Amino acid sequence: MTTQENIPLAPLTTFQVGGPARYFVEAHSEHEVSEAVAYALARKLPLFVLGGGSNLVVSDDGWPGLALKVSLAGVEFEGDLQKMLFHAGAGENWDSLVALAVSKNCGGIECLSGIPGAVGGTPVQNVGAYGQEVSESITRVRVLEIATGQVLDLSNGDCGFSYRSSIFNTTRRDQYIVLEVSYRLHRNGGPKIEYADVKKFFAAANIEKPTLQQVRDAVRSIRRSKAMLLVEGDEDCRSAGSFFKNPIVSPAEADRIEALAQRRVPDKTLPRYPAAGGQVKLAAAWLVEQSGFPKGYSLGPVGISRKHSLAIVNRGGATAKDILALKDAIQKKVFDLWGVSLQPEPVFVGF
Repeated sequence: MTTQENIPLAPLTTFQVGGPARYFVEAHSEHEVSEAVAYALARKLPLFVLGGGSNLVVSDDGWPGLALKVSLAGVEFEGDLQKMLFHAGAGENWDSLVALAVSKNCGGIECLSGIPGAVGGTPVQNVGAYGQEVSESITRVRVLEIATGQVLDLSNGDCGFSYRSSIFNTTRRDQYIVLEVSYRLHRNGGPKIEYADVKKFFAAANIEKPTLQQVRDAVRSIRRSKAMLLVEGDEDCRSAGSFFKNPIVSPAEADRIEALAQRRVPDKTLPRYPAAGGQVKLAAAWLVEQSGFPKGYSLGPVGISRKHSLAIVNRGGATAKDILALKDAIQKKVFDLWGVSLQPEPVFVGF
């Protein structure tokens, strides 16, 4: 294990903001992860685990303790004629894993194409997009328990998955480090086409039964059109993706907001979708736009993506303080106008 000091974290994130880590370790094996954790515990250093850096806002002051970048690589698979298990190291690039699965004609994660970041981050946030979530295919998450140093295998049920949530970012936050994730995918299975954007794409192309590869290509194309695909030189890609979660509310609360919308913006329809437990999911992007933050909005060196109203972007030279100022302004305005508390998706480090 090699320990480095005062390593800038901004280049390791898609937002490109944040100060340095006092100590930094990049681990390429489970043993090195264990060593780094023991190093931090022995010196009473606060520990921060870094994956692909795609869902982070790092403080301008950086991180005062040890930043551990988990770079465990490798993908193994096993299966029968119907199902295939993919065991992927936490440091594997997520989109590369999706590409591999699709190339083997295995369905279950094709709609999650183009999402930046590493495999280890997917169970933490129960990553989802275009009608799929990783919780639908995850069978096991191999973790290191920080307090004991034990390596444990957690089942899907152990992970407590819900919308953009798991035990890893709620009840057991900062207690585990993800080492490997296993996904059960369907061999020769049909792609999932439930999301409106995906349906429209194939209707326009006059394709009735798209292949897994066609769905992957379509999702990447849609993401690119919204600057949600990392493209070198595209300013709108300097973001953490969707910055706010879609609010989940009761039917009565949804009706209240919809009635308010009909009075305030009668020419605009509030998008609402069924959610688990009889709840209703509202479109955070709609609430942001109708609160005075349209695509292309700017506040100094930060702004809203020109292609996606949920993405706060670094237009160049922004600081974490600038990002938080816009975040706070959006949350306050949405609450003042609609009575809805928007919850951010990214992880905030060093604040």
